[in-house]
Amino acid sequence: MEKLVSSWNNVQTVPEKYIFPPEKRPGNVTFNASKSIPVIDLEAIASSQDRDATIQKILKAGEDFGFFQVINHGVDEDLMNDTMSVFKEFFELPEEDKTSFYCEDAMRNNHCMLYTSSLLYATEDVHLWRDNLRNSCHPLEECIQHWPEKPTRYRHVVGAYATEVKKLSATILELLCEGLGLEPGHFGGKLSEIPSLLVNHYPPCPDPSLTLGVSEHCDPNLITILQQDSDVFGLQVLKNGEWIGVEPISNAFVVNMGYQMQIISNNKLRSVEHRAVTNSEKARTSVAMFFIPNGDSIVEPAKALVDPRNPAIYKSFQYKEFMSHFLKKTGGTDVALEAFKLQAN
Repeated sequence: MEKLVSSWNNVQTVPEKYIFPPEKRPGNVTFNASKSIPVIDLEAIASSQDRDATIQKILKAGEDFGFFQVINHGVDEDLMNDTMSVFKEFFELPEEDKTSFYCEDAMRNNHCMLYTSSLLYATEDVHLWRDNLRNSCHPLEECIQHWPEKPTRYRHVVGAYATEVKKLSATILELLCEGLGLEPGHFGGKLSEIPSLLVNHYPPCPDPSLTLGVSEHCDPNLITILQQDSDVFGLQVLKNGEWIGVEPISNAFVVNMGYQMQIISNNKLRSVEHRAVTNSEKARTSVAMFFIPNGDSIVEPAKALVDPRNPAIYKSFQYKEFMSHFLKKTGGTDVALEAFKLQAN
């Protein structure tokens, strides 16, 4: 527990193990909201004409940014706020109320795990300035029984939140199906079967220019839905070599494409590098829900998107094969995809 950043972050300087190499440091971070990612109103999907226009906006955002934000998405605002409050309260609990969830073993598969930086803490070269709380959500009814009982409303609130965000993911995945010309339900079933909820907690940092909350990466799963803190910038997306800040909008979700979406769409949609920077004045908390394929599920470019003029870029594989490679990879983010490309490409 003493390794948690939140247990010792009231320091004057950044400890050496948290200082990134000069080429990886964020430097002096500024946020230009005018360059942020698209914001899409899902209320418009109720009418057929507006639905088509909304789908095209989603596809364009997926092609250009790999990210977009959604508003009027159907998840209750009070539930979103209550969930964020519950997680913040959890991190502020006395140590004895959190100890049973603390874990430093990357091989443990607990339904709820509290850890710092990453599950590779013991072997990583540089630590991330964050603490994490991971909640397994599949099957939800079983996993909930292993979640924290403090704060007392934790299981009720977070369980309701996980249910509603899963419904939102199904809506977004169906809109993507329509836009790509795939059969309804193509992304359902095994391809998005396993939801997992990760809470990132970034305590204030004495020098945000030297370290990162999350280093640059692409998500290996199908799709991710993220709730940001309502008033603290931190998430950045790489666009044309420039890091663009994602504006925290009240009652909005950030949606980003994972590698599996890029593969299934045969590169029509992109999984894009992103990172999280820290803040010297305020703590920041974000809630990410990952929708992950079953390990045995077959991932390949959708047949409806492949023809002689648009040949398949990727081969067919099981998701567990991809993850085995992804966890071992070194080098740039695109390295993860290279082993799964067909040689002709």
